[in-house]
Amino acid sequence: MSAPLEGVIVVSLEQAISAPFATRQLADLGATIIKIERPEGDFARAYDSNVQGESAFFVWANRGKQSVVLDIKNPDDLATFWALVAGADVFIHNIAPGAAARLGVSAHTLHARFPSLIACEISGYGAGGPRSDDKAYDLAIQAEAGVFSVTGDAEMSKVGFSAADISAAMYALSGILASLVRRDRTGAGAAIEVSMLESLAEWMSAPLYAAAHGGGQAPRTGRRHHAIAPYGTFALSDGCTVLLAIQNDREWMSFAEKVLGSTEVGTDPRFATNSVRIANVAALESVISARFSEVPAEDIRAALSTAGIATAKVNDLAQVWQHEQLRARDRFVDVELPNGPIEMLKSPFDISEWTPGAQSVPALGEHDAAIVRRIVETD
Repeated sequence: MSAPLEGVIVVSLEQAISAPFATRQLADLGATIIKIERPEGDFARAYDSNVQGESAFFVWANRGKQSVVLDIKNPDDLATFWALVAGADVFIHNIAPGAAARLGVSAHTLHARFPSLIACEISGYGAGGPRSDDKAYDLAIQAEAGVFSVTGDAEMSKVGFSAADISAAMYALSGILASLVRRDRTGAGAAIEVSMLESLAEWMSAPLYAAAHGGGQAPRTGRRHHAIAPYGTFALSDGCTVLLAIQNDREWMSFAEKVLGSTEVGTDPRFATNSVRIANVAALESVISARFSEVPAEDIRAALSTAGIATAKVNDLAQVWQHEQLRARDRFVDVELPNGPIEMLKSPFDISEWTPGAQSVPALGEHDAAIVRRIVETD
């Protein structure tokens, strides 16, 4: 069976992560992605050289695409650019709103010019407002959206991956897919605006609402959950670390009886309900840590399983790469790079009666001649 987005042509004027990661998902679903790069290339190509001399960030966000180099200040290249846009189903960019307006590629401008086109723009702060044209990279938006304020412990911290970029990319993807469905029904395209700040603020809604409508800013809790206990990491007697999560008082009683070996601890007034466990979390964790240090680690693991308690290993990245579940489910695929194939994670999309085709990461300008020839032949 054909890929879900086979035949969909996407032209992207993109760099860094947010728009490239959105179009990576479209490529995974079978769309043709024509990635327009400046002559020096997407600057994410130079973030590092960790993957056979290529940037890990670029490899992650750009497999399955076609690279075309255009200098849109050059009249001939600009004409090629507009020919590509005119033949596209979807256009996406993540350049600053002011620059997009000067070039004439803001989502609403393009939608007015090409009514059937789905035009999507990603920016840091959104068009309009006092911060519209401020530069916005992932950590800047994490800081602005309050992520730093709820991450870490005594010292605030960033999230260790591109949370702002990814959140914006996935809302762009969702908007594009919804607009493609609507266009199938009505023939009308769409203008889609995605703000990184608004996307990440949505992901922050639970702590944000609690702060705005409750008791104010909650303290950072590091390895613990801020509102549920016990829910965090504990050392076992063999030196390994385990995460355990108790979601309700019934689970707590099972944990107390079968893992801690004490129904009295379960009914202790300091620990009997989640609210008092949170209030006495240091004492609670002291009781659990003492038990875990006294009992052989394998006995604790077996007791956690018997009690039906959710647990997890605290893996480093090497362990994730060899994760038994990912390997058993065959979630890896070979992807071609300019210097040869590498193993990468398969797309999380798992759709019946469809197997994604082979993919590669494009070299800069690899597809220029073929794309220009296609435009000439079409004209």
